[in-house]
Parts: sequence; structure tokens; C-alpha cells
Amino acid sequence: MRASAESLSLSTSTSPEPVVDHGSLPAWERDDLPEPLPFSLGNLFRTIGPGAILLAAAIGGGEWIIGPLTTIKYGRGILWVATLGIVLQTIFNLEAARYTMYTGEPIITGIMRLRPGSKIWSWFYILIGVAQLATPALAKGCATVLFAAFVGRLSGAGDDAAVNAIGVGVILFAVALLMSGKHIEKVLELLSWAMIAFIFSFLILVNVLFVPVGHWIQTARGFLVVQRLPDNVDIILLATFAATAGSGGLGNLAISNWFRDKGFAMGSKVGAIGNVLAGDQTGLKSVGVTFPMTAENLQRWRVWWRYAVLDQTALWGVGCFLGMYLNVNLAASIIPSADVVNEATAGAYQAKYMADRLWQGFWLLTLINGFWILFSTHLGNTDVLIRTVSDICWSAFPSVRRRPIGVLYATLLGGLTIWAVIAVHLGNVLQLFKILGIVANPIMAIAAIQIWRVNTRFLPKQVRPPLWRQAGLFLCAIAYGSMTVALLYDSYQKLK
Repeated sequence: MRASAESLSLSTSTSPEPVVDHGSLPAWERDDLPEPLPFSLGNLFRTIGPGAILLAAAIGGGEWIIGPLTTIKYGRGILWVATLGIVLQTIFNLEAARYTMYTGEPIITGIMRLRPGSKIWSWFYILIGVAQLATPALAKGCATVLFAAFVGRLSGAGDDAAVNAIGVGVILFAVALLMSGKHIEKVLELLSWAMIAFIFSFLILVNVLFVPVGHWIQTARGFLVVQRLPDNVDIILLATFAATAGSGGLGNLAISNWFRDKGFAMGSKVGAIGNVLAGDQTGLKSVGVTFPMTAENLQRWRVWWRYAVLDQTALWGVGCFLGMYLNVNLAASIIPSADVVNEATAGAYQAKYMADRLWQGFWLLTLINGFWILFSTHLGNTDVLIRTVSDICWSAFPSVRRRPIGVLYATLLGGLTIWAVIAVHLGNVLQLFKILGIVANPIMAIAAIQIWRVNTRFLPKQVRPPLWRQAGLFLCAIAYGSMTVALLYDSYQKLK
């Protein structure tokens, strides 16, 4: 994608244009935009990275659980919902990153600058973030997959204690990984690249081996051709599918936090969340830094934006599409109907199918792949929640800045871990996962409008989003807002 295709409404003016309106938080500092690496393929891979973290977190329960179940139940004709969700979320992500690239602040900090003020929006996003991500649905999913992989059968009613114990182990393993490196973002990025490589290699292999060519075409048509929704569609399942086809909710907002910690554009002027257990006390500013609208800075902006577009379109957007495509293409070709599987058995059914027809080792390989799909999302979601709450508190509550933000991150992570160890014993995987999908819809609807307002109010006209991107944010708000209304109506009808 060429940077000139969007133009970014850039001006050739060399006169500084200070931004006076800074909303409900203190005014930004001022400095020049750092020089990006010259644009090239090699430098592309040196620069991008946030999209890999978000992709690893995105390829999870939606692809392993919700996508296959929805497709098997309603047919491939419903897959265009996933395509729409991924396209809208790509626009959403880039517009969240736009604010961070200009100010160095996460997008939620920008939202807290809006009326009615930082205290209201900080508590709103803390509470709704906890509601979405605090319940360890994916850790429970990992536990059921690991049990089946190593015991050789699906877990039953008498296996609850063993599954829950494995779930606790998964939660603690994720905590250990997050606290293992000097910079948490760098640890996540390296782990994400490794998990992505394993997952896609396995999925491509088994699709080639087990899926007829005609099915590939049918699945592609389902993603690309809009068809009428079934009359009897489960609105909760559909809403969860639409949200988790991408990242769904708080994870989309967190992309801007990773852009900052990666040092993208003005993010390098602000600092990052360091790992206190690794002895890193990296300073993080509570207020961002903006750059004057000079010709030199605007030229640098074009290059930074080009890297950002490729990070979110070629890496995250295409990766989400392929991840969903490969998972549902395989499941729809192997599983005969929704009557023979549920959320706990779909993966095991595919594993047994491939093991019986070609090689017994596919039982273990398929379930290990399922583990990495679910674990990558659990790991990412854990960081998303703690990172978001940490950044919100860092910006909104001056008292927490008496100690390094790494201490705050570690403290919140400890509290979440205690809750997760308790919550993993509550409900089955699908029940817990639907909570994530349901809450994601109002987050996307509300935040899309707020991102539009932030980017058109606080950013200079030279770096504001063009009209078609603004329209994309409104379409995102309408789509997920409509889904939220449908969920509320469905709940009302069930209560009558």
C-alpha cells in the first residue's frame, strides 16, 4: 500500500502549528518527530511488531471455538460477518495508533481528555475492561485441550479437578512469561512471532492434506459474498463471532499501548512499561509529546504512517483473515454437522479424524496447536487488561506515579492472577468466552466514536484522518452498536 494513496491531508507548510486544545488533561510537551528507518523490506521487519502481538492475541477462541461452531451450525454463508469485522477493526486499530504516533500517549489517554473528564472515562474503561477480560475463559480452554492431548480422551464430569488444576498452571505460566524479560512488550513480540509461525505452519499443512480444493473455494466465497443471515441465528453466538474474528474490544484499544512501548513515532519520546522484576525502572511520562508541523516532521510522518499501515493491514488484518479462514475451512470440511460436536469437542473431533486417516501423531499435534492458539490469546488478553489499567491509572491518578509504572503493572498482575485462579473454576469454556464477546461489542461501538472525536479535535489538520477513514469509524460504531442493541433486545425477550 502506497503512502500517497491516503495522502493524510498533509500540508507542505513549514510553520509550527501548536495544538492549544488539550482537553481534560495537561498540555503535551513539544519535540521533533524522530527519524524513522528508511523504508525498505528489511527495515519493515525491524520496525513493525505491534501487529504481531495483536495477531497472536486475536487468533484464539474465535478461530478455535466460535468460528468453527458458527460455520458448522449455519454454513459458510455466514463467514462474511468475519470479513466485515476484520476490515472495520483494522480501520479502528490504525486510527487508535494515529493518536499515539502523534502524541506518544495510548488512545485511552486521549479519550480521557474528552468530556466529562478523565475520572469518568478512566473508571468506565477499567470496569468494562475487567468485565471483558478478567475471566480466564482461554486458560480454561487451554486446560481442556492439554488434558485431552496427554490423557488421550476428552475430559468428563469426573475430571473437573484435574482440568481446573491445569488451568491454574496455565495462568501461572502466562504470568511467568510476562515477567521474564526486561521489557514486557519485547517479550510479547518475540513470543508472538514464534506462536504465529507454529500455528500458521500447522494450519497450512493440515488444510493441504485434508481439505479438497472445492471446499477451499466454498470457504473463500463465504468470506467474500454477503448473504442473508439465518432466521434462527443465535445473536449471542453471532455477536461473539463478529467481535472475535479480529481482536474484539479492549485488545483493539491496546494496540496503541504497544505502538508506544515499541517506540513507534512519538512513542519513543514517552517511555515504556518496564519489568520491575527484571530490574527495569524505565521512566514513563504521564503526558505525551507532540511535534510541530514542519516539512521535515511531515516527511518523517509519512514514513512512520506507511510502516503503521503495513503493520495493521498486511500483518494483523491479513493474518486475522487467514487464521479464521484456515481454521473454519478445516473444521467445515471434517465435521459433518453441529450435532456431533460442541465447544469442548470440536478440536478433538478434528484431531481424531486426522489421526485415524493419516498418522496417529496428528492427535497430539492438533491439540498442541489448539493449545497455542488459545494460550496466545490468554497471554495477550492478560497483558491487555493489566497494561490498559496501568496506563489509565498512570495518566488519571497522580498518586500512583510515586513509584515506577512497572511496580503498578506487577501489583495489578498479582491481583488479577489471584482472581483468575478462583474464576477458572466457574462455568465452562463457551460460557466464559461468550462474556468476552458480548462485552466487546459496546466497547467497539463507543470507542469508535471517541477515537473519531479525539483525532479530529486534538490532531492538527495535516495528520488528521481523511474522510473515508472517519466514515469507517462511524460504520464500525453502527455495526457493533447495532449488535449491542440486538443483544440487549434478545436478553429482554428472554426475561419476558
